[in-house]
Amino acid sequence: MARALVGKVLLHGDHVARIVETEAYLGLADAASHAFRGVTPRTGVLFGPPGHAYVYLIYGMYHCLNIVAEPEGSPGCVLIRALEVEGQPEASGKGPGRLTRAMGITLRQNGADVTRGSLTVHAPSREAKFEVAVSPRIGIKHNVDWPLRFFVAGSRSVSGPRSFNRV
Repeated sequence: MARALVGKVLLHGDHVARIVETEAYLGLADAASHAFRGVTPRTGVLFGPPGHAYVYLIYGMYHCLNIVAEPEGSPGCVLIRALEVEGQPEASGKGPGRLTRAMGITLRQNGADVTRGSLTVHAPSREAKFEVAVSPRIGIKHNVDWPLRFFVAGSRSVSGPRSFNRV
């Protein structure tokens, strides 16, 4: 699902942006995943049905948006790392904390169904051609070599290194 979300459109209220970077987290098998240690009050959403937002606070000041991607009871999610607002690079969300701030996403959206409501993911109205690149995830301490980061090759809105393999 992490690769499939690249190029999709994220809507929240009046904010609209294209997803240009994601990372997959593989639940109980992935020490970098919040779900690795099991269900907690914070991670309960990850163990719920797919298609729901898992929003959490890091460093006491930044929110991060993930989309639950596995069947209920089997945690796994996709972190949305960067967004691109067409024609407005200054409004693009380069990095998971900046994108939630730019889109107005907070803990209030934790658990939201992203197929309906004010926070949703859609196919673009016009399919754009782009190349998806893959690299190891960034900013983590466990399983750092797993190639689970997907992004639009050449996008200036990508939050991390642009070295990659083509997929």
